[in-house]
Amino acid sequence: MNWRTSSTDWKDRLFASLVYLFPLYYALEFGSFLFGQFPFLQLIVIPLYPLILINQIPFGGFILFIVLFAAVVRNARISHFIRFNTMQAILIDILLILVGLVFNVIFRGLGTSLLTETISNALFLGTLVACCYGIFQSASGKYAEMPTISEAAYSQVPW
Repeated sequence: MNWRTSSTDWKDRLFASLVYLFPLYYALEFGSFLFGQFPFLQLIVIPLYPLILINQIPFGGFILFIVLFAAVVRNARISHFIRFNTMQAILIDILLILVGLVFNVIFRGLGTSLLTETISNALFLGTLVACCYGIFQSASGKYAEMPTISEAAYSQVPW
């Protein structure tokens, strides 16, 4: 939707880009097979160290989730650009959590097989691409348009 244009300064772009690290952290569990085969991919973990430390606190990830939703998405004083990107990152994260639950119930009983590795790799790479797209679009001051997720995020973020 091209009509969503706004003038964003560098701070808005930075904060809107940083929220996409949140779902990327939760996708790391799906990337374990790829990290074993391609060790250079572990460079992705470097910008995620603050989230790793936050999740060492009991319920740290949940607290961060609530803070992002309540203090950013629902705060009308924050620019729409930041709120939209934050909501989109939260939706990607919720999707990952739900897929992870289903994945653990269905496929973990099978052990490590080609099917589980393929699905894990696809989930990780899909999330990596979505988060990189969101980061680059946000850094350039554009709304990251992702099918279905953007529509759901827009419906949750009032102007």
